[in-house]
Amino acid sequence: MGADHRSEVPSVDSLMDADLVARHGQARVTHVARALLAEARARAAAGERPNRGALADALGARLEAHLRPVINATGVLLHTNLGRAPWSASARAAAAGAMGYCPVEIQLASGKRGGRGAGVEERLCALTGAEAALVVNNCAGAVLHLLSALAKGRAVLVSRGELVEIGGGFRVPDVIRASGAELREVGTTNRTHLRDFSTAITDDVVAVMRIHHSNFRQVGFVTRPSLAELAGLGRPLWVDLGSGQLDAGEAEPCVREALDAGAELVCMSGDKLIGGPQAGLILGHEASISALRRHPMYRALRPGKVTLAALEATLDDWLCGRVVPLEVMRSAGLEGLRAAVEGWLAAVGDRVPARVLEVDGAIGGGSLPGRTWPSLALALRPASVERLRHRLLRGDPPVVARAAEGELIFDARTIVPLGQGADFLRALQAALR
Repeated sequence: MGADHRSEVPSVDSLMDADLVARHGQARVTHVARALLAEARARAAAGERPNRGALADALGARLEAHLRPVINATGVLLHTNLGRAPWSASARAAAAGAMGYCPVEIQLASGKRGGRGAGVEERLCALTGAEAALVVNNCAGAVLHLLSALAKGRAVLVSRGELVEIGGGFRVPDVIRASGAELREVGTTNRTHLRDFSTAITDDVVAVMRIHHSNFRQVGFVTRPSLAELAGLGRPLWVDLGSGQLDAGEAEPCVREALDAGAELVCMSGDKLIGGPQAGLILGHEASISALRRHPMYRALRPGKVTLAALEATLDDWLCGRVVPLEVMRSAGLEGLRAAVEGWLAAVGDRVPARVLEVDGAIGGGSLPGRTWPSLALALRPASVERLRHRLLRGDPPVVARAAEGELIFDARTIVPLGQGADFLRALQAALR
């Protein structure tokens, strides 16, 4: 072990900068400085000599950390760490309009109290053909609410091939058990037959569940029953559709197909393929939705007014045939992307080795696993990938790229279709300077 340098760690007062205090407040600057110096003391005890200038820079960086617009250059369209779907202009305008007083639970036509989320629910039913709908804070919340209200103390059948782990280490079995329902596994990891479900049905089984695979897909020697087969087992079929596919013909069933197959309830996300804000959408039979609405957990999970306003506007986009930003990115042609990347290449010049790179982008966010789209990217090979990456993350606006084999890669599909090409180039040139 090296020498102990804790005596050289600067004091909190020595890091207190008047500009930082003016921007962030005395309490927050002090709080963050103390946490930073505690880390520095631990490193100093292990032999690392503290650097006051580096600590001051680190303090400023931590204080500046907040939710702000960034440029997504990763090529992952629904990047969970970047907030998934970018909202449409109409959704942003609706959200801004809802920031003041708005009729969340009042009917303007009659002046009487109305139901929270009624506008979203009516639009969802029109779009999907569902009898009724309910909105909560996210899809995991929707599944938890469904199970808590309708399956507590009773068994639910799920194929072993669908017991997935999603982002953050959360696992479907844990969510089911947290609801008070009993998880009853059937079949095997790769093959679950209809007979596995039928022989597992006993008097205490309240429903059969189909869980979206989210971030992986099974190929090869695999089997699982269709939704229609599961719906014919004599127990309600509840479907976690995850990404919320609205159009038929993709790699997974759309909402209307699941309902037509006989699903009693379908859960999905609002911030994935629908392209709106984070929300959990539950659609299905009127009686079941009414039971969910009356359950006490609904009040704990219901969304706020800004989310509801943005959802209404996003669903209006779909109903009126307006293309949401996610679909704009998916449908962008390679010719336009190539022209943009070649322009970036020319602007970079000979400051750093660079090339146009053909890449494959992904939807991300646990949606359409395994599906990719060809795209074009600018690939830079700087002397230090990490140094350039750090400069871009600290830029204005910040740029989030991906590194691979000594190159920093900027995928045009998540930049150009959103009209951010010029902003990206300015941020890149500033980082290269």
